[in-house]
Amino acid sequence: MTDLEIAKAATLKPISEIAKQAGLHEDQIEMYGNYKAKVNLKSQRNVDFGDHKLVLVTSINPTPAGEGKSTVLVGLGDAMNQLNKQTMIAMREPSMGPVMGIKGGATGGGYSQVIPMEDINLHFTGDIHALTSAHNTLMALVNNYLQHGNILNLDPRRIIWNRVVDVNDRTLRQVITGLGGITKGIPQESSFDITAASELMAILCLASDLSDLKSRISKIIVGYTYDKVPVSVGELGFEDAITILLKDAFKPNLVQTIAHTPTLIHGGPFANIAHGCNSVIATKTALQLSQYTVTEAGFGADLGAEKFLDIKRPVLGKTPDAVVIVATVRALKYNGGQSVKELTTENIEALTNGLPNLQRHIQNIQSYELPTVVAINRFTSDTDAELELVKEYCESQGVTAVVTESWGKGGNGTLDLAAEVIKLADSNFEFKQLYNDDDSIETKINKIVKNIYHGKSVTFSKKAQTQLKGFKKNGWENLPVCIAKTQYSFSDDASKLGAPTDFNVEIREFIPKMGAGFIVALAGNVMTMPGLPKKPAALNMKIDADGEITGLF
Repeated sequence: MTDLEIAKAATLKPISEIAKQAGLHEDQIEMYGNYKAKVNLKSQRNVDFGDHKLVLVTSINPTPAGEGKSTVLVGLGDAMNQLNKQTMIAMREPSMGPVMGIKGGATGGGYSQVIPMEDINLHFTGDIHALTSAHNTLMALVNNYLQHGNILNLDPRRIIWNRVVDVNDRTLRQVITGLGGITKGIPQESSFDITAASELMAILCLASDLSDLKSRISKIIVGYTYDKVPVSVGELGFEDAITILLKDAFKPNLVQTIAHTPTLIHGGPFANIAHGCNSVIATKTALQLSQYTVTEAGFGADLGAEKFLDIKRPVLGKTPDAVVIVATVRALKYNGGQSVKELTTENIEALTNGLPNLQRHIQNIQSYELPTVVAINRFTSDTDAELELVKEYCESQGVTAVVTESWGKGGNGTLDLAAEVIKLADSNFEFKQLYNDDDSIETKINKIVKNIYHGKSVTFSKKAQTQLKGFKKNGWENLPVCIAKTQYSFSDDASKLGAPTDFNVEIREFIPKMGAGFIVALAGNVMTMPGLPKKPAALNMKIDADGEITGLF
């Protein structure tokens, strides 16, 4: 059976029952049909997290073979509930870009899924559409400001706020707007990002309440004056209007797994071009309501986990009590040089050559001194010899590796991992920061590249060097850094698989995200507007006269 067929065969409970199971009262939820609800802000309590545990699920670098991070995440949450540990799951919202492109949705798979998966993977409750509208409304308001007086002397050539759309459309990466005469606006170069890269997405995911949301929006830098002075949304007076457009999207979404584990899905920044974590407000809500919260970071640990620990953790006010690194035999063999077509064939040599990729992710999490376990997401083609090799290798690195079968068995296939996570979450540890808050931007980037990517050096383009001088002048030099780079490699070159060394990372440009509270550093040729593949997933999707969907994964 396909993921969609399994999801459709599942029996859903009314979302009101799931809310009650999670400890939410009727006045704390807003129904979106029978199986989805918004958790309103009345659910926020000033509760010390105390002994409530947070489990972070991350993975090795993603490959065409797939790692199944979200599938393991869901299976783990289900398994922990089976072991009588009250558990909630906190996940990111899927973007239409990957769903229509090549990666697919983000609701898990097999018998470890969040449902209704077709709703969640498509329009869901409209959060991402609201973000898209709010972002583009701000752009319209800025252009209108330029057209009617421009009192602050904004330079049309230095507008850094662009437009977004929630689909991969490479033709929109660079555009010219305002053509057609003086009544049509001021001609200027502009661009589109995918909505997941919008600063509003990051703000929604980092804001602690509605007032903080508005405050952060007011700090967004939309551009610079002719004298190169930054201009914020607050100076233009648009923060209330944009906050109003996001007031409902700011509320976390409640759904359920096939096994009826309460799940909050909220916010969807990508970890390669943004900070890659679901919302702070959803994670806090889950932590307050449950004994254990299982959450995720985007893509590999070099991107998602680093950004969770260095950007989200300080705002959340809670450090993960245990970290799960998801790996597969297939992906490790791919990192070891085996072709995609041959990954179902046993190859001890390729697996051995690919293990350093896993070792580096283990080492990185250990550098934060966090309790760590490796989840080997088993595929039917994996042999006992291959699985045993990975387990023995992990032992040599000082961590336990547990084989999971989340896709085919749901929580039942993830019980051993759940038991190990529960044990680890009770460990005593002292979190070690990667960099100091008062380190310069250059120092922070160098520490990430050398300690997490294990590169040799960092270089900055002339444009990046000029920007750094401006940041120091504006007092932005000590903000956290969000490096945007390829997810497929530790380096900024997607073709360098495994565990490359002796490489340089080039920072070509910076984007100040004052509302989000960090500086984005663009490395290599990473794109903030991806493109669709030659044969996008959209080609496989069908809908019949009764509205039944097939081909969605």
